Amino acid sequence: MEGDKGGGCPALIPQMKTNTIIISVLTIILLMATHIYTFLYTPPSKERTPKTIFISHGASFSIIARELERQAVISDAGKFSLLAKFNGAITKIKAGEYEFTTSMLPSEVLDMIVSGQVKDYTVTIPEGYNIKEVAMVLDNINIADKNDFLTKAADAAFAASLGIDGSSVEGYLFPDTYRFTKGMAADEIIRRMVQRFDKVYREIVYKKPSWLKMSKKQIIALASIIEKETGAGIERPLISAVFHNRIKKGMRLESDPTVIYGIKNFNGNLTRKDLLTKTPYNTYQIYGLPSGPIANPGRASLEAAIAPSNVPYIFFVSKNNGSHYFSRNLKEHNRAVQFYQKQRGRNQNHAAAMINY
Repeated sequence: MEGDKGGGCPALIPQMKTNTIIISVLTIILLMATHIYTFLYTPPSKERTPKTIFISHGASFSIIARELERQAVISDAGKFSLLAKFNGAITKIKAGEYEFTTSMLPSEVLDMIVSGQVKDYTVTIPEGYNIKEVAMVLDNINIADKNDFLTKAADAAFAASLGIDGSSVEGYLFPDTYRFTKGMAADEIIRRMVQRFDKVYREIVYKKPSWLKMSKKQIIALASIIEKETGAGIERPLISAVFHNRIKKGMRLESDPTVIYGIKNFNGNLTRKDLLTKTPYNTYQIYGLPSGPIANPGRASLEAAIAPSNVPYIFFVSKNNGSHYFSRNLKEHNRAVQFYQKQRGRNQNHAAAMINY
C-alpha cells in the first residue's frame, strides 16, 4: 500500500502543464484578437479632424503608414501594414493628395489610397490665355510645376501624338473649368484639355461654310487673334470680318497681339521698333496668318472665325471702353483714330487731375 502513495500525481503534472500552455496560448490569441478588433473598429479619434496628406510616386508603404500614424489618421503603422499585406494592397497604392479625417477606420483609409480617391481642385482657365499663362495658373495652386508643364506643352512630338499640327499645344488647350488633382503629370493635364478642345471643335466645325478654305490650324490661329483683340462677344464676328476682308484684299492683318506674342519677355510697352521687327507672328511684317495660334481661344471666338459678319470693314480702333469703332477705308479709320486718341488723352488728363486733387 505504501508503494501506491502519490502514485497518481506524476501523471497529472504533464496534463496540468499542457492545460497551462493551452490557456496561455488562448489568452495570447484572445489578446491579439482584441487588439486587432480594437485597431480595425476603433478610429484614432471620435472627432472628424481633417488631415491632408500627399503620397508621392514611388513612396514605400512603410513610409506612408508611418506618416498616417504621425498625422493620427491611423493608430498603429505596424498593424496597418499587416492589414494591407492581408488584403494584398501593399503595391496597389495610388499617389496623390488625400483628405482623411481622424474618425476614419483603417479599412476606410486603406480603401481610399488603393482606389485613388484623391482630393481634386476646381481650376478655371480663362479664354485667351496662352500656354505660359495656363502654366502659371496651375503652378500658383500647386497642381503642376510651370516648367514641367511648359516643357511638355512645347514638345512637338507630344503635340503630334495628340493630332496637333504645330510645334506646341498652343491654341488647343480649351479654356474651361476643370477638376485636377495635385501630383497629376503635365501630359495628363494637357491631354485632358486637348480632348475637351477636340470635342468643342467638332461641334463647331460642321458649321464651316463651303466657301471658307481654311485648315484647322488656320481657323484656330485666327480664332486666337480674335480672342486677344476683343472681350466683347458681340464684336467677335465683326473683328473676324475685318481679318477675313484684309486677307481677301491681300492686306497685312496688322494685329498688335500677334506682335506681342512674338516678343520674348514682353515688358508691356509695345514700341515702333517692335512693329518693325520681323518674327513668324508679327502680322505687321508678314502677310496672312501667323505661323500658329497666339493663345487658346474659347468657343465664341472659334465660331466667329468660321462665321464672320457680312460687313465691308477693314479697320477697327479701340474706343477706350472695351469696344471698337469699325471703318470701311483708311480715311475713315484715321479720323476715328484721331478722335479716340484725343478722347483718351482727355480721359487720362481728367484722371491725373482727380489724382492730383
